[in-house]
Amino acid sequence: MAARGKEKQRKQGGFKTMPFILANEICDRFATTGFNANMITYLTQKMHMPLVEASNTLTNFGGTASLTPFIGALMADSFAGRFWTIAAGSIIYQLGMITLTLSAVYPSLHPPQCAPNQTCQKASDWQIFILYASLLFTAIGSGGIRPCVVPFGADQLGLNGTQSTGQRGWSFFNLYYFSMGLAVLLALTVVVYVQDNVGWGWGFGIPTVAMFFSVIAFMVGYPLYVKIKPGGSPLTRLAQVVAAAFKKRKVMVLPDDLNMLYQDKELDANIAAGGRLLHTNQLEFFDRAAIVTEGDMLPSGRPNLWRLSTVHRVEELKSIIRMLPIWAVGILLITTLSHNHTFAIQQAHIMDRHMSRHFQIPAATLSIFTVLSMLISLAIYDRVFVPLARRFTKRPSGITYFQRMGIGLAIAMLSNVSAALVEKRRRNAMNLHGVTISVFWLVPQFAIHGLAETFMSVGHMEFCYDQSPESMRSTATALFWLAASIGNYMGTALVSIVNNYTKNKGDWLQDDLNKAKLDNYYWLVTGLQVLNLGYYILCAKFYTMKPLEVIENEKDMKGNKIVDAKEEVELGSATKIGGNLV
Repeated sequence: MAARGKEKQRKQGGFKTMPFILANEICDRFATTGFNANMITYLTQKMHMPLVEASNTLTNFGGTASLTPFIGALMADSFAGRFWTIAAGSIIYQLGMITLTLSAVYPSLHPPQCAPNQTCQKASDWQIFILYASLLFTAIGSGGIRPCVVPFGADQLGLNGTQSTGQRGWSFFNLYYFSMGLAVLLALTVVVYVQDNVGWGWGFGIPTVAMFFSVIAFMVGYPLYVKIKPGGSPLTRLAQVVAAAFKKRKVMVLPDDLNMLYQDKELDANIAAGGRLLHTNQLEFFDRAAIVTEGDMLPSGRPNLWRLSTVHRVEELKSIIRMLPIWAVGILLITTLSHNHTFAIQQAHIMDRHMSRHFQIPAATLSIFTVLSMLISLAIYDRVFVPLARRFTKRPSGITYFQRMGIGLAIAMLSNVSAALVEKRRRNAMNLHGVTISVFWLVPQFAIHGLAETFMSVGHMEFCYDQSPESMRSTATALFWLAASIGNYMGTALVSIVNNYTKNKGDWLQDDLNKAKLDNYYWLVTGLQVLNLGYYILCAKFYTMKPLEVIENEKDMKGNKIVDAKEEVELGSATKIGGNLV
């Protein structure tokens, strides 16, 4: 039986599953990009929404689409598993895309085209309802896909707490983002052109078909996947620790108590498969949850988990709490960038987009420079920067994800600086000289943003995955998207506040960009990013890495266990214990 189990394990997982997983994610990202990239144009020109209302609509639904992954991750970690959560999310997303395609095709589901010299008719309540329903379906579907794809792919490669910081780990994250970049590149060149020059029915129909193939590709690989069983609701475990610590808040914690904290390897077996977390001296209030007191045990001899938690469960909570300050850095970053894409696309519409006398590029296609920049910089980072940095740092990944995130935050500021300078030049050229400058003046801000993505987004995702407890990988990865969700909602609030406050003071944000002062908005968010970078540096300086104890069973030729080799791994540094160098 043991031999059969090992043979089955060899047949499942590994790099042979990557074509199916990445094919699903490539088709999904192609569909998502084709769906979202030019949506601001669809809302303003097809649905006849004002600029600020359309931009806020997109950020609100973007926030919802980034909030639902937290719910999907809880489902995956609690009872559904990652495979079925991805499958269900893909199908729901498909329904949303079908609904949007139908709204673009059938005249009764969108307002009529604007007549010359007449006010455009706004979309009716029914038409807005269909639009919002389609966006809601895609937001819910994203909740099943986004938080699970990266952990599911990592499951196939056997990445756990000790491996994910090694070469396989950072190569996987780079490969993931590189593949996604190719899909986005294809969508921005093909789908956006079709939307602008052929029609919205075809423009939405092509991504809808791509999404269908993504579901098929993912399901075909079912027999090859490693499907890790969910370890139970992580939020329940966290709540139990908080409840137990609160009930014992008056218990005095003596130095000897720390050596007697409750541990139960059998109880933690399912949730600590990747390794048990070791006790830390931070957030000592929660240690009370692991101190055995009268009434903590049930008549069966098992602990009442609402009164007594193991050290591993206490440290799960501590790990999540330690992550939150650095995780929060992503919130303000998304807040400052949430509207930049939509505003830049509207700028592009009133700039010279001609590449030749008879051809002009679609405004939304400018995002291609973000993707190209990200793809090129990822390749250089992986093939040139990492080997060079490795010579000095001796780390397999070249630099830590903390350093990577810091560099990304600094670069992101330059994108807004470029945006502010270019917008002022564009407005002055039009208002003072009647000259429409080339749309390619916008390229630097898009390219710098792509470079920032290479550092910040990849590093942030890797941080969330690496520092989360092993049994909460989907949930903790969803923190990445939760930051985006809160950031999008805060972005909506920021734009609304700026719009209301400046209406009688220059009107920074209005439909006529030649009269607006959009560059002032860019300078405002640049200042917020400077504050965010300072906050991040402070948080990273005082961050404590997750300590993990990995148990490796060494057996002789007959299968008898000889010794348990215990390795204490403090991620990000090599710790030598008992002659073993990690």
